[in-house]
Amino acid sequence: MLNGEKRIERPLRWGMIGGGRTGNVGYKHRLGALRDNTAYELVAGAFDLDFERCKDFGMNLGVAKDRLYPDYKTMFEEEAKRADGVEVVSIATPNFTHYEITKAALNAGLHVICEKPLFFKVEQGEEIKALAEKMNKIVGVTYGFSGSQLLLQMRQMVQNGDLGDIHMVELQYTHGFACDEIGDKVSEGQKWRVDPEKSGPSFVLGDLSTHTFYMSELICPELKLKQVLCDRQSFVRSREPLEDNAYVLMRYENGAVGRMWASAVNAGCMDGHRIRIVGSKASVEFSDNQPNELLYQVQGEPIRKMIRSMPYLYDACNADERLGALHAEGLPESWANIYLKFAIAIDAKNRGDEETLKNLVYPGIDAGIEGIRWVTKCVESADKGGVWVDYK
Repeated sequence: MLNGEKRIERPLRWGMIGGGRTGNVGYKHRLGALRDNTAYELVAGAFDLDFERCKDFGMNLGVAKDRLYPDYKTMFEEEAKRADGVEVVSIATPNFTHYEITKAALNAGLHVICEKPLFFKVEQGEEIKALAEKMNKIVGVTYGFSGSQLLLQMRQMVQNGDLGDIHMVELQYTHGFACDEIGDKVSEGQKWRVDPEKSGPSFVLGDLSTHTFYMSELICPELKLKQVLCDRQSFVRSREPLEDNAYVLMRYENGAVGRMWASAVNAGCMDGHRIRIVGSKASVEFSDNQPNELLYQVQGEPIRKMIRSMPYLYDACNADERLGALHAEGLPESWANIYLKFAIAIDAKNRGDEETLKNLVYPGIDAGIEGIRWVTKCVESADKGGVWVDYK
C-alpha cells in the first residue's frame, strides 16, 4: 500500500512545458506529480505562449518569477546554468510539438514525461528511443488511467490463467462532448485537436484510443497484434479528414480477436472507458464509471464484483493501493501512480539500477512507440477503404 512516504532519496526538480491556465490537462499532471509531495518539486515552467499569462499563472502555483520562461528553449538554456536546474520536464502541449521538444529536452540532459500520442511517425519514436538510451534518460508517456491498480489485477489474472486462454479483447473509449462543431471554434483545447497540422493524422484515434490500447497491452502483455482493420467517420463534416468516430477490428498472432470503439460523438455518454477481456473460462471487465470495481465472470457461476483494496486481490494490485476499500479512488490516484513510477524509473536510471527498470510496469518509450504505430496502422487501413493491414 502507498501512504505518501518517499520512494526515492529526494524529490526530482521538475518543470512543465504547456499545461497552463487555459486548459485542464496541466492540472492532471500536477495532481499526479505532487500527490505525495515526495517525488517531484515544481521549480520551473514555460506554461503558456503568452509570457505575461505564463508568469501570472506560474507565480500563483508558487514558482519563482525568475524561473518562469517565455518558451522551452529559453527554459532549457537558463536552467542548465543553475546548479539546482530542472532534471525532468513534462510536455503538455499540442501533438505537433512533442517531437521537437522531447528531442531538445533529451539533448539538454533532461528526463521527459510527454502527453500522448507521443509523435506522428514510428521512425521519430525509434529515433527518440535511441537518443534516450544514448543520454541515459527516461521517456514516459501519460496514459492517464493506466495507473489504476485494478488493471494490474487484470494483468495478474491473465498471466495466472484465471481466465483461461484469451480469445477476445473488447475496448471502448467514447464520449459525447464533440457532437457539434461549437467546441472546434471556441475551445482552445479542442481547436488544435481538429486541425490536422497540429493533431496529426487522427482525432479520436490519437486522443482517445491510444489510452485504451496501451491499457490492453498492459493487461495482456503476451498478446501481439497481427492485423487491424479500421473504419473511421467525420460526422461533423468540417473535421474531415480527421475522424470523430472510429471502429477498429483486431487480429492477434495467437488467434485471439478484438475490437475498439473510439468516439467523441457518442451523444450523452459521460463515462465511456471500458475494457473487457474474454477467456476460455472466464471474463474480466473494467469501466471508468466504476473505477473501484472489477467484474469477474466465470462461465456457469454467479457474477463476482471484486472491490479495490480487498485482501483477495493479488499483491501486485494492492501494492499501488492508496486510500483503503472504504474510500473511492479514481483518475487523480491513477495519475499519481504513473507519475510515481516515472520517478522511480528516473531514479533507477540515474543509479544504473537495471533490475528495478526491468520489473517496473509503466508507460515508457516503447509504449509511446506502440501508440504511434497503432494510430498509423488504423489510419492506413481506413484510408485504404477499411481493409486489413499488417500491424508490423
